Amino acid sequence: MPGRTAQLILASASPRRLVLLAQIGIVPDRVIPADVDETPRRAEAPRLHVARLAREKAARVAEAGCFTLGADTVVAVGQRILGKANTIESARACLTLLSGRRHHVLTAVTLVAPDGSESHRLSDSQVVFVRLTARQIDAYLETGEWAGKAGGYAIQGRAAAFVRALHGSYSGVVGLPLFETAQLLKGRGFVAAAAARAVC
Repeated sequence: MPGRTAQLILASASPRRLVLLAQIGIVPDRVIPADVDETPRRAEAPRLHVARLAREKAARVAEAGCFTLGADTVVAVGQRILGKANTIESARACLTLLSGRRHHVLTAVTLVAPDGSESHRLSDSQVVFVRLTARQIDAYLETGEWAGKAGGYAIQGRAAAFVRALHGSYSGVVGLPLFETAQLLKGRGFVAAAAARAVC
């Protein structure tokens, strides 16, 4: 049986991604946030944008001989990209736009293998919000959960009450699609430390 494989680097500052990886028994050896410009390029489609950022994040911190995992999440309404809400005004604008509408949450994942080769996956989930009142939006903004979240909300928090329907990957909406990520790692021969101990 295989033993422990090369180290795994997570190219993300997101605590949510660490929690999600732990859910499937994976703990990165190192966490190195990748500092990349997340501004969409002119006329860049949401799918291309999120895939590009995942690749850039992984490539920015990748090291020879290590697995490196990069990911990015955006909310899209049609071809409009809603990035991370960094002010209460931007969060309010996002929630007002999403109110009563269907939107897509796109999370791209890139895995750089120890030999430098790359593998990619894209999770596309459709989320439908109920129509929100001004009072509901104000109350949610007071929680502060919106800060730094794509689309101005966190589905794993109080915004769960706004979701009328979800078609796709719940973990992908949170920030890392676990099925796709596990398949990427398995396909490139990654063995988590816990799994290695289990076969020793």
